[in-house]
Amino acid sequence: MLKSSASIALSGPAPSSVVGLVGKWRKKTHQNRNLTRPLHFSTTSQASFANPKSSATPMEVEIKLRLPDSTAHQKVSDALSPFHIKTLAQENIFFDGEGSELVKNLAALRLRFYDLDSRCVLSLKAKPVISSGISRVEEQEEPVDPSVGRACVDEPGRLLLFGSSDIIKRVREEYNVKGLVCLGGFRNVRAVYDWKGLKLELDETIYDFGTSYEIECESVEPERDKKLIEGFLEEKGIRYSYSDVNKFAVFRSRKLPD
Repeated sequence: MLKSSASIALSGPAPSSVVGLVGKWRKKTHQNRNLTRPLHFSTTSQASFANPKSSATPMEVEIKLRLPDSTAHQKVSDALSPFHIKTLAQENIFFDGEGSELVKNLAALRLRFYDLDSRCVLSLKAKPVISSGISRVEEQEEPVDPSVGRACVDEPGRLLLFGSSDIIKRVREEYNVKGLVCLGGFRNVRAVYDWKGLKLELDETIYDFGTSYEIECESVEPERDKKLIEGFLEEKGIRYSYSDVNKFAVFRSRKLPD
């Protein structure tokens, strides 16, 4: 498992600094497996959200293919190793209204921390549809100061105080959220590959109730690109299936897909 996640160079061994980063992140993961309860961090930062240039809500279209186990994950990692660009250690924390206003309306508010808080992104996803391994969902993203993000994990109500955030404006006005609660979350090790003009993302997602494996790929021609990826997997003898739920739904169900 660690072998596939830590091999990040296009050729030759991974830089020791990145291997050390993934190692530290994994150690943190094993020390705190229960992420379905609110996490607590302290910070005195008062920085604000960046103001995005556009409030338009784009549609994210992704191919999502589920791998059955760590063996299949390792086979994909080995086969794609010549095309490897980077590995990202992600921590995903979710929020909902005090009356479950977002979940009831098929929306998810998330803070994602990258590589031990080197970067943080706030996102709102809504109206998800997934069929035959192709996911379509409205997605809006804004960068956030990582220290501010950690403060909001500790005190979710702080998210509602940033008037410069179009996402928070939408949460307040469209979903009528008056207060927020932290739902907890999960961690993900994402290996990124540049393969035949596609950006493939190989995920090892670590929930407190188990680990799942998946290949994702954003695409403007998902049917064509799905066939290309399927052909690659079949040629390598790697088993796969179509993902029929997203990671947030798995987290909420507290059960790995069958």
